[in-house]
Amino acid sequence: MIKRYPTRKIKVGNVEIGGDAPISVQSMTYSKTKDINETLNQINRLYFAGADIVRVAVLDEEDAKALKEVKKKSPLPIIADIHFNYKLGLKAAEVVDGLRINPGNIGGKERVKEIVKVCKERNIPIRIGVNAGSLEENLENKYGQTPKAMVESALWHIKFLEDLDFFDIKVSLKASDVIRTVEAYEMLRPLVDYPFHLGVTEAGTKFHATIKSAAAFGKLLLDGIGDTLRVSITGELEEEIRVGKSILKDLGLIKEGVNIISCPTCGRIEVDLPPIVEAVEEATKNIKKPLNLSVMGCVVNAIGEAKEADLAIACGKGYGLILKKGEIIGKFKEGELLNEFLKELQKMV
Repeated sequence: MIKRYPTRKIKVGNVEIGGDAPISVQSMTYSKTKDINETLNQINRLYFAGADIVRVAVLDEEDAKALKEVKKKSPLPIIADIHFNYKLGLKAAEVVDGLRINPGNIGGKERVKEIVKVCKERNIPIRIGVNAGSLEENLENKYGQTPKAMVESALWHIKFLEDLDFFDIKVSLKASDVIRTVEAYEMLRPLVDYPFHLGVTEAGTKFHATIKSAAAFGKLLLDGIGDTLRVSITGELEEEIRVGKSILKDLGLIKEGVNIISCPTCGRIEVDLPPIVEAVEEATKNIKKPLNLSVMGCVVNAIGEAKEADLAIACGKGYGLILKKGEIIGKFKEGELLNEFLKELQKMV
């Protein structure tokens, strides 16, 4: 069993992060926030995909003004993403459930101090978001874009907020590759007790981002590091949530959704297996009930896997068995298998 690192607990709206709270999954809209209708459309898509929190970009005055209406109609807690212009941070903090600032570009102590004042008054958290590609100039000159520079940046800004009597903090340390990301989080974890937001930044399209995120998050989460996360995928919304939830499910950190066990294709397969597995995957993608489903293409491993599955297909030549909790409930021709399996599945959910 994974033993999570003990951290403080903070709240973003009604979502707890850290301590004994479940690990939450986040994403970020790619609309211009000033386009209120499209922003709310994307937030709703994320909500129905299972997101816990959403972040929106605040790039100008119009974005900041739109936050009130977005927040009013959003089904998810809203975090405002602030870069460069601290005045936008001040306006956003009056409305949203949390702020994300990049300490390397917010513009100095006095500006951060003003943001902290408003956040303290409204009792909302700040995420110190350190990115390898936007470090303070002195740290980059000294260390380069390294985990050590990222950790030193985070520690400096944590201390700065603590000196202002502000402790409602979470921290991220993102690089665009797995090694630096993991090393930075591992280096900082023993030094502070604030919750960590995990992410590999600029991870690329779905294929690359899924692999990078699974590699980094898997290592960290298995070591008990991480309290909330975002899978950053170019041009995707629902897939970010789907991949994030799947990582947590496969690590045993959440008990939700379907786990599909299917064999790799080989010369023993007696049926056209891939379309069957793909159809099962599509039909079950929105099921929340935790279920193990086995879809196997030959008799060698099928019965053994079926014993552990809630529902299973065990294929032979031109026919197959459907098993429920290891017990055979029917034998069907290949063309009937999928429909009969899905009918039985529907009874279970």
